[in-house]
Amino acid sequence: AMQFVVIAHDGTDTEAPERRQSARESHLEGARRLKDTGAILTGGALLDEAGAMTGSVVIVDFESRAKLDAWLASDPYVTGDVWRRIEVHPFRVAL
Repeated sequence: AMQFVVIAHDGTDTEAPERRQSARESHLEGARRLKDTGAILTGGALLDEAGAMTGSVVIVDFESRAKLDAWLASDPYVTGDVWRRIEVHPFRVAL
């Protein structure tokens, strides 16, 4: 298995917060399932200075980069056009 940190930035257009809200429940439902299976180690929202959500950081553990990419391709934040710029970095949890 391989660990990765995923840093995903929402769009910056005026409709971006609305897209996040409409996809949020189905995104969290899938994330909870992946947490239960151990694929998601931890995750949460990136915030701006005012506390508004502007993206996400997720630390994951998948068999391969291909499995991670398959998850991303099907996540409601991707299919719902919430995450517009996604960085994926190999990662090793130390603590």
